[in-house]
Amino acid sequence: MELFEDALERVRCRYLFVIAGYVVMPEHVHLLVNEPGRGLLSRAIQALKLSVTMRSRERPFWQAHSYDFNVSSHDKYLEKLRYIHRNPVRRGLVAKAEDWKWSSFGHYQTAIRGTAEIESGWTAAQRGWQLPEWVRCRQSDSPSPLPNR
Repeated sequence: MELFEDALERVRCRYLFVIAGYVVMPEHVHLLVNEPGRGLLSRAIQALKLSVTMRSRERPFWQAHSYDFNVSSHDKYLEKLRYIHRNPVRRGLVAKAEDWKWSSFGHYQTAIRGTAEIESGWTAAQRGWQLPEWVRCRQSDSPSPLPNR
């Protein structure tokens, strides 16, 4: 699972996308990300899958199917973020979301940076409430699904 978080951060930097939330489950992952500043999201996800696959010695990590959902409102954003963070609890893997190590929940709870950088109120505050420069440049092109707007 640490392998996935490392690969996620590498791909985030390469494709310039924002990670709003994630959880790594034993047999799948949930991601809440925006469109990349460089390339297509499908290519970024393909690169992520390839990176994990090439470096993993365990059983296949990726499921054969995937599901995507476009978040179009702040309420839907919060719903999806809560769903992601509660997934290990619903599955009975932990009693509380904060007990699952491989999730962005800890960042939202403590503002501690993990392996993968999470875009949140904490990270925005560290930048003086400015969006990353590459996001500001694209903001006029299309609406950003960032939580801090």
